[in-house]
Amino acid sequence: MKSILISEEEIAKRVKELGKQLAEDYKGKELLVVGILKGCMLFLSDLVRTIDLPLTLDFMVVSSYGATTKSSGVVRIVKDLEREIEGKDVLIVEDIVDTGLTLSYLVENFKARNPKSVKVCSLLDKPDRRKAQVEIQYIGFKIPDEFVVGYGLDYGENYRNLPFVCVLKPEVYEKK
Repeated sequence: MKSILISEEEIAKRVKELGKQLAEDYKGKELLVVGILKGCMLFLSDLVRTIDLPLTLDFMVVSSYGATTKSSGVVRIVKDLEREIEGKDVLIVEDIVDTGLTLSYLVENFKARNPKSVKVCSLLDKPDRRKAQVEIQYIGFKIPDEFVVGYGLDYGENYRNLPFVCVLKPEVYEKK
C-alpha cells in the first residue's frame, strides 16, 4: 500500500454518526437496507448495528468492473433482490461511488419498482470521476481520485479485510 487514507478510528466514528442520522431520518418508517455486494459488506455490517430502528436487509450483486480498475459502464445484475420493495423506504448502501454509472442504473431500476423512497448511503464518494449525475444523501468520506482498497474494497478480491482504507501503489495494479 502507498498510504492509509482513512484510519480505522475515523471510519468507526463516521459510521456511528451516519447510523445516528439514519435512525433520526427513518424513525417511524419501514426501512429496507439494500447492500450492494461485495464491497459494502464491512461498512453495511457496522452501519446497521448503529441504526437504532427495526429494519430489514436485502442484497444485490452487480458488476461493472470485472477484474479491472475502471468501470466498463455496463451494469450486470448478478443477484437481484429477494424482497419486493414496493411501498418501502429503501436505503442503498454502497462502498464507493466512482463514475456513478452503476448507482445511476440501480436508482432508476429501484424507482421502477415503486418504492416509497430511494436514498443512497456510501462510505466513499469520489466526485472527480463522476460520469453520471447521482444524488448521494449520506456520505462517509469524499476522497481524491486514487485507487483505494480496504474496509470491503478490493483489487482482484484482495485487501477487503483491511480495517482501514488505503491508497494502493500503482505498480500493484499497473503491472501486466
